[in-house]
Amino acid sequence: MVVLSEVPEGSSSSSPSHVHSSSTGGQSSSTHGPRYDVFLSFRGFDTRYSFTDHLYNALINAHITTFLDDKDMETGEDLTPELENAIKSSQASIIVLSKNYATSTWCLDELVLILEQHKTSNHIVIPIFYHVEPSHVRWQEGSFEDAMAKHKQTMKEETYANKKSQWAQKIDRWTKALTKVADLKGNDVKGRLETEFIEDIVKDIHRRLRVLVSSAQSLLFGVDRDLNFVTSWLKDGTSHKADILTILGTGGIGKTSLAKHVYSLHCREFPLSSCLEDISRRCENFNGLLNVQKQLCHDISKTSSIQVHDVSMYTSKIENALAHKKVFLVLDDVDTIDQLDALLGSKSFHPGSKIIITTKNAWLTKSCALFKTNINPKHVEVLLEGLHEIESLQLLCLHAFTYNYPKAGYEEVSNKLLEYCQGHPLALKVLGESLYNKDVADWEGCIEVLKKETNPHINKILRMSFDSLPYENDQKLLKYISCYFVGKDKDVTETILDACDINIGQNNELKMHQLVQEMGRFEVSQESQDKPWKRSCLWSNKESLIALKRKKAIAHGKAKVKGLALDMRMREKEKLGALFELETDALSNMDSLVLLQLNYVHMIGSYENFPGELRSLCMHGSPLKSIPSHLRMENLVALDMSYSNIESFPKPPANRQKPDASCLKAKQLFPSLKILNLSFCKKLCSIGDFDQLPTLERLIVRNSISLVEVGESIEHCFELALIDLSYCKNLKKPLNIGMLKKVKTVLLDGCNLGEFRIKITDFGKANKNNNFVSRLWNWARLTSSSSPRDLKLFAISLPRSLVTLSLANNSLYTKSFPIDFSCLSMLKELYLDGNPMESLPSCVRTLPRIEILSLEDCDKMKSVEHPPRTLRKLMLFSRRRSFIEKFVFDSKISPLRLYSFVRGFAPGLYEIEGMVKIQPMVNVEEKILRSLGWTYIDFLNESPMGTNSSESQIQMYYEFGIFSTMYEHEEMPSWFGHRSVGPSISFTIPSSPKKLRGLNFCFVHTSQCPDDPVLRSQYLGETFRHPDIRFPFRPMITVSNVTKNQMWIYERYLDRSVPNDWVLLSHWMFEMNEMEAGDYVTIDVTLPYDEPTNECGVRLVYEEEEEEEEEDALGYYKSWNHIIGGDLSHFQTATGEYVLYYEGFSQSGLALFPYHQCFKTRIFDRPGLANEPRANRSDRRVGRVNEYLEAVRLAALSNQKIDCRKQEKNVESVRSLVKPEN
Repeated sequence: MVVLSEVPEGSSSSSPSHVHSSSTGGQSSSTHGPRYDVFLSFRGFDTRYSFTDHLYNALINAHITTFLDDKDMETGEDLTPELENAIKSSQASIIVLSKNYATSTWCLDELVLILEQHKTSNHIVIPIFYHVEPSHVRWQEGSFEDAMAKHKQTMKEETYANKKSQWAQKIDRWTKALTKVADLKGNDVKGRLETEFIEDIVKDIHRRLRVLVSSAQSLLFGVDRDLNFVTSWLKDGTSHKADILTILGTGGIGKTSLAKHVYSLHCREFPLSSCLEDISRRCENFNGLLNVQKQLCHDISKTSSIQVHDVSMYTSKIENALAHKKVFLVLDDVDTIDQLDALLGSKSFHPGSKIIITTKNAWLTKSCALFKTNINPKHVEVLLEGLHEIESLQLLCLHAFTYNYPKAGYEEVSNKLLEYCQGHPLALKVLGESLYNKDVADWEGCIEVLKKETNPHINKILRMSFDSLPYENDQKLLKYISCYFVGKDKDVTETILDACDINIGQNNELKMHQLVQEMGRFEVSQESQDKPWKRSCLWSNKESLIALKRKKAIAHGKAKVKGLALDMRMREKEKLGALFELETDALSNMDSLVLLQLNYVHMIGSYENFPGELRSLCMHGSPLKSIPSHLRMENLVALDMSYSNIESFPKPPANRQKPDASCLKAKQLFPSLKILNLSFCKKLCSIGDFDQLPTLERLIVRNSISLVEVGESIEHCFELALIDLSYCKNLKKPLNIGMLKKVKTVLLDGCNLGEFRIKITDFGKANKNNNFVSRLWNWARLTSSSSPRDLKLFAISLPRSLVTLSLANNSLYTKSFPIDFSCLSMLKELYLDGNPMESLPSCVRTLPRIEILSLEDCDKMKSVEHPPRTLRKLMLFSRRRSFIEKFVFDSKISPLRLYSFVRGFAPGLYEIEGMVKIQPMVNVEEKILRSLGWTYIDFLNESPMGTNSSESQIQMYYEFGIFSTMYEHEEMPSWFGHRSVGPSISFTIPSSPKKLRGLNFCFVHTSQCPDDPVLRSQYLGETFRHPDIRFPFRPMITVSNVTKNQMWIYERYLDRSVPNDWVLLSHWMFEMNEMEAGDYVTIDVTLPYDEPTNECGVRLVYEEEEEEEEEDALGYYKSWNHIIGGDLSHFQTATGEYVLYYEGFSQSGLALFPYHQCFKTRIFDRPGLANEPRANRSDRRVGRVNEYLEAVRLAALSNQKIDCRKQEKNVESVRSLVKPEN
């Protein structure tokens, strides 16, 4: 099955408590928030005293409130009200699917209720497949088949008709629930240590619970009007110049959140797009602007793999890319003109391009080079202001109470706090989080502190939250991260800070709002305002130099510095003076120093008295050719020598003999080193003597182009978990890491492996002789020299523990890969991007646990057939817009997210089996057309669409059980008897002795757009000014079975070249469950930009008697899973309601717009309206919605904000009629 099914994330109100069913009672109330974080569903017979007990204790120890039932119930008993309340008042459920899970009717009833909660209330569901195959759960095979068979036997033996009927209904619900839960993103314990597995589960649930609703919603509080305006601007296609929108506002007001939200909604509507976050802070680092340019080039340029090291050269590349492709760019937090000039250049953009800039400086955008040319870009501004009182209260309460209204007794203090936050979202968020779980007295104390401030600025509010941190470790942590680690790798940072006795804790991401970072640095500066050497952290180049020059003060023991950063390149950029040499003695008395960054610093003198307590040493651009012999490194945990002149690592002493085991530890140079980074060291030739690095966990050597070999002694690094040798293009010797048992990630991107044939050695089966790999290498060289035309062999011994492997950009062909990868039994992620493979290597299908496969920019690949069933994410984007023509998936494949350019506009054959099939009409078999009831189709040859041969082919689409084609014509086929003028038609299905096969629906569109180019441009200009939310961007057909309360909303792609006048002909396959005699059916058409529908018609298609005995011509199409009458659960918005569009397969949730809601809201189901004529109901409903939307539109056109108070009645009308979802 190919469908996205990703678990939503919720909020948490966890408090550490030991919850069993015996200790809980009473009714839950959703109005007081969730009572539990997690509900555990399990079969006590299987796991109560083993896995589930360990999992429960781990959750409790992580302060996750967990409901665990103490009692076992007999088969046939219903769930108790207590259990139902526990499930409904929990934010998440963990379902332990074990061998005997389905034997318990109680477990199955729990499962049904949990999935109902998942569907209706953002309930998180995490299935665990405990020594059972997911396919056995999905298809009820193995022990699950036996269990269901017993339940069916119990039903058969039941003598009472009512009870037998109840059993039948339950079994049906259970079967569907088992299928559904197997489709969710689950975790398989097979082949893993249970302790590690449980740790991962706890981290996952902790992360999901801690991602509050704020991450998706509260950061967008009060921006609905601005969001509508930005969306309207984005859809305005009238500009033929660069179209730039600047979002202005103070720090923390929500500029970034709004821009990122708009980008996530609309980036796929552009051929190329890029979102560059946090530009100003990234540019503070050396080469920061260059790295931002590099990211932009990678996103929008075909030649982004070519490395340059000059800002002006990158600007030229960017200008060239922007001139030739329509792009959507978000430039977040720009604070200098230089940044804008480097990222936008000064040349013209491709028509239709859109650029969003967020900045605090209103003058900035119009001051850049682009506005000083004759290009004269079109420019608009949006000013974000503080939240209104109601929105402010909701945001504060969301973070303080986890729901958006004050807790009883907190109403007065909540309203008082709002006065000091002045509607500032970040201030509200920080205050709310700092007061979480605090009593009223603490709130009043907070108010008293704020009263003392005559002008409580946002920074003072943030500082107050800093003072409220309960532990000294937390305050130290914030200081260190704000000074040194914002934007850095979390794992690396955690390793370093742990060595400094500062603990991060689980699941804290190293992202920090700039205002919070400034506040953290301010707190450090307050430790000593005029004497930097008395502070704990020095991050400013100027102050670091001042401290280093105060040798006398430091010599008297007055220096308290624990961290110091000095970057001579940045110092030169800041124009603080000429470069100078730094003596090592300047650091000799800094005994407390644990973090030291000396980038591009020329050190002179002996390293004998260098600080001995260092945990992290970073020396980018060091002129050292080897590690100084006197450098004290016994406590060093992280060493970063990137961009240095080092030639070998470590350089062994002359005539040093290899020590024996007894003295090995005593002579180790780096006994504590865990992280080694030697990236971009152009002179580095070899890395060896790994016996000196017994604790090494991460080896990072990227872009060291002279590196030839990694010594065989690497097999002594038993703690090694990550190896990154990407773009070491001259690496020739075999990589011998197969004996290591903890390596999880190996990255070999761009290592020039194309001339080799890769051989993966399974050390679990191979000869474990120490000379095995060297003998294999010698054999490879002999065979390659005797057969020069064959690919040479590159032997890699990879460990069974490997989880992630990347071989991107290596010029690897399909034949370059081995036949079998099955020895990599733990591999979950495989990246083969940028390789010229023609088809999917067969070895990929042998990976038993693969979940993520990336084939981006594999431009020669034409088909992907039968990828592994375990696959959950398949990435196929191509910057060159090359298209894979056919996908074939196993029918039992796990839920899959497919990331690929849509081939909806391309001519010719294209198929994603089970999703969509596109083929030229001339290739469609006659028997299929006959089965569709498409007779007399001579019109297909009369006036083809487009002008060239490829575009002139009229195509037939098939998706969701719907066949459709578009062609140029002014009338629908004559065989449509039942017709209606306008965009809608209704009818009652008549009785017939024949079986209904489906219905044909057709409509005719005549554009109002003038033929004259000038008038056409003016017309489109007015048309495109309508807000995005009013109309779809492609034809939308809504079929409603009013009798059965079912609805299908289908959005169909426009063909590549659409003329002014066209006809859309469609066939919908329906069965009796969807359509039968007596049903009242309505069909509505909604076209882009409110274009008119002239006429529509419908014709029912029945099976003929002679057809029943023949082979069904539509059998293949009916076998697809995701069609009407099949599994459309991912596209379901409510009971019986579905929104069908292709992108839904690759999205985590359906994107619903008001034009969906107008149809989706079942207004005619309300009491008193059931008998009202449908036209009247529709007119009144749409009229009220449009009344409000017209106010939005007018405000957008006049660049004003809508006054919600004046429109309060309209707003309430819309809310009562159109209930937003997601």
